[in-house]
Amino acid sequence: MTQKSLVGSRAVVTARYAILPPAGIPAGVLPEWPEVDARVLTAPAMGARFAMYRLDVPRDHGSRQRLRQDIEAFAFVLGGRVALALNGADHVLGPGGFAYLKPGSAFELKALADEAALLWLRKGYVPVEQGRPDDVVGDEEAIAAEPYVFGSGNPRLDQPYPVIEGLRLKTLLPDTVAFDMAMNIFTFEPGHSLPVVETHVMEHGLYFLQGQGLYLLGDTWREVEAGDFIWMGPYCPQSFHATGSEPSRYLYYKDVHRDVSL
Repeated sequence: MTQKSLVGSRAVVTARYAILPPAGIPAGVLPEWPEVDARVLTAPAMGARFAMYRLDVPRDHGSRQRLRQDIEAFAFVLGGRVALALNGADHVLGPGGFAYLKPGSAFELKALADEAALLWLRKGYVPVEQGRPDDVVGDEEAIAAEPYVFGSGNPRLDQPYPVIEGLRLKTLLPDTVAFDMAMNIFTFEPGHSLPVVETHVMEHGLYFLQGQGLYLLGDTWREVEAGDFIWMGPYCPQSFHATGSEPSRYLYYKDVHRDVSL
C-alpha cells in the first residue's frame, strides 16, 4: 500500500532530552540476544552514559553471556515469564520481576511464555573503596509503595518534610554507596504532580508503564503515555503532571552515590 500522506510523531530528540514513542523505534537483532527483537531506547550516541533497551523475547529464546568486569546490568519484566540463572542461582520472574546483575555476572535468561517483554539496561560500573554490589532479584509487587516525601534529601528545608499525597515511590535497589545506580517506580494519582521543577546532575532513563500525563522537559510541557521512553541528560529541567483517569506509573533509572568525574 502506497503511503500518500505526510506522517507525524511525538518523538523529540535534543541534546538535553528525548521522547521516543514505541511506534517509531525499529527492532534489530543483537549478537548477544539471538532471535530477540531488540529496540535500543537510548545509548551514548544520544548523549546518555548508559544503554537501555526493550527486548521482545520469543519462547525458549533469550541470552547466555557473561558481563564484562566493568559492566553492570538491570532487567525488568514487562510481560510474560522468564527463567533467569544468575551466578549459580535459579529464578523465575513474571511481570514486575526484576534483577540487578553485578559487574562480571554470568547469566542465562530464557522466555517461558509465548513471548516475554523486558527492559534491559547496561552501564559502566564506577568502583569505590566501600565495597562492591551484590546481585539483587525481586518483584515490585513485594515492595511497599511509600508516600513521596518532598525535600528529604535537602538539608536546607525545615523539617518535618512534607508528604505529597497522591505520589508513591518504590525503591527497587539498596540505597547504599556500593550501588552507583538507582531503579525506582513512581506512581501518580490522576491530577497530581511533582511539587517542583527539578534540575540536577543525575541523568534519567524513564519508561512509562501505565497512564498518561504531561512531562516538562527543558522549557516545554509534552504529552506522554504508556510505552513511551524518555531520556533526560544532566541539568535538564524536568517535572511531571498526571492526567487521564488511571494512575500514571513509570520506572526510572538514575546515577547515584558518585562524585563528579573531572
